[in-house]
Amino acid sequence: MSDATQPTIVEQAQDAASKLATAVQDTLSLGGNAEDAAKAGLPVLYIDEKAGSDSTGTGAELEPFATPLVAYQSLKPAPTSDATPSSVATFMVRKPDSVERNEWVELSASAKKKLVKSIGGWRKSEAKLAAEGERLEKERKAQEEKDALRREEAKSVVLVDDPSKEAKKTKIYAVPELIGSRVRIQGWVHRFRPQKTNYFLVVRDGSAMLQCILTGDCIRTLDALDLTTESTVEVVGTIEKVKEGQTAPGGVELLVDYWKIIGRAPGGAEAFEGRLQPDTDASIRADLRHLELRGEIATSVMRVRALLLRAFRERFNARRITEVTPPCMVQTSVEGGSTLFEFDYYGAPAYLTQSSQLYLETVLPSLGDVYCIQESFRAEKSLTRRHLSEYTHLEAELVFIQFKDLLDHLEGMICEVVDVLLADPVASEIIKALNPDFVAPARPFMRLDYRDAIKYLNEHGITKEDGSDHVIGDDIAEAAERKMTDQIGKPIMLIHFPKLLKAFYMQPLASAPDFTESVDVLMPGVGEVVGGSMRITDYDTLMAAYKREGIPSEPYYWFTDQRKYGTTEHGGYGLGVERFLAWLLKRYTVRECSLYPRWMGRATP
Repeated sequence: MSDATQPTIVEQAQDAASKLATAVQDTLSLGGNAEDAAKAGLPVLYIDEKAGSDSTGTGAELEPFATPLVAYQSLKPAPTSDATPSSVATFMVRKPDSVERNEWVELSASAKKKLVKSIGGWRKSEAKLAAEGERLEKERKAQEEKDALRREEAKSVVLVDDPSKEAKKTKIYAVPELIGSRVRIQGWVHRFRPQKTNYFLVVRDGSAMLQCILTGDCIRTLDALDLTTESTVEVVGTIEKVKEGQTAPGGVELLVDYWKIIGRAPGGAEAFEGRLQPDTDASIRADLRHLELRGEIATSVMRVRALLLRAFRERFNARRITEVTPPCMVQTSVEGGSTLFEFDYYGAPAYLTQSSQLYLETVLPSLGDVYCIQESFRAEKSLTRRHLSEYTHLEAELVFIQFKDLLDHLEGMICEVVDVLLADPVASEIIKALNPDFVAPARPFMRLDYRDAIKYLNEHGITKEDGSDHVIGDDIAEAAERKMTDQIGKPIMLIHFPKLLKAFYMQPLASAPDFTESVDVLMPGVGEVVGGSMRITDYDTLMAAYKREGIPSEPYYWFTDQRKYGTTEHGGYGLGVERFLAWLLKRYTVRECSLYPRWMGRATP
């Protein structure tokens, strides 16, 4: 008989089910009990629809199944397709309405008939699954054969980089100026789209992205078959403008005539695309930060971060403010011992710096106005979206100024830096993409006295955490401060905090000695981004401040000496770069604004 006349698996199953239904009619009247079944050598299976379980049951009297079909399916070896239930096992069910827990009766004739139908349906489903499995297996083998043939054919396709055709090695950022030129680019495959007659590759090299078009033999090589996202490649070809109505990064594309894989990234289960998804858990995302940084958003944030730091340095340089590099390991504290990271320093206690302010003050007499940009460390047990244990701290100290000068300087620096970024084509494009509603802050910033802020909070129903109103002397909580800032909707300079809420070195207000010449700059969405003040200039006042705070003055002799050897009015501030960036790019958490963020419980990778 030819293969064409052989019955299919489904037809065989239907025939077996029909035979089973006919045969069972002769056995439905089979009586007896468990003892008779045991004597006949048949297995006995117990079924209890109420107390049994198809998932954990074994068919024993104390572990019954819930349904006859699952009991039948449990038989080993599996019954043949034409075997009737009564010929392979005795199915015992709990006697209905029995007061005896262990009173069992054999499955009734009507229940056996129903079981036969269930078995028939099950076998048909199994047959369909088997047929589908066979079909998929045939397709898999056919695809394997096709792929093997393609690979054999691809082995014979060898691309040659024609040495007679000069190709200028360049970075992608420069290619818009090289239209019509043959160039050589090396980078990572950011994404690719294979089609029947061509491949579209988007390659990045860290400077920019470039669309590359592969055709002809370029898509018939083994490398073309093995290409994966994040593989490193070398592409050579001619730079052309994109056609009218089409788009590509930089408005140009590369028509490739030679290319190769430098380092192939894995595919399959380890493929880059499968490692990070939009809904990936935050802890896994943190573990894979090294891969997340390859994404477009993370790359954009880090690029603007670099441009932001450059812009600050440009504006400092324009003001003839000198950059210095204070130490990160210290043996005195600025903000308080409860948030210090302490370590053993050759047998003596030392700390990671919380602020470089005191060191900046010491060089005012020699260098004049100074600033630094370096890491500060706070051992705060906080997991909020605006706290980090390690953050980039931009600090400055200015000499021969008044409090108003400090506020004007801060306002000017912030606005000028924003203007620089908005004038930069790279930064402005990213800001527009990530924060389309961003508007450069207008000068002058709102000046809000601490005492007026307390009044505002109470008048607008912004209460403390316990639901009570704020009073003078309260340290305004982060949530209340942010809510007030968001309601006002523009930058705020919150000034004149109570002396007891601020650091020991802050200058008291002449008109109200219980308050200080201090300022926090608050931005909508993130809250405080800058904290600053005028510093105590009088030696005796500083010594009294040490005493008031319970701070021994001896370790700070080098700081105190600034008030002995030519003291003068001066002030300064500290700006959290990550918070500033979160405001600028509308990031939900400052963790997105740090290369490898550190917070409580996280110091890897």
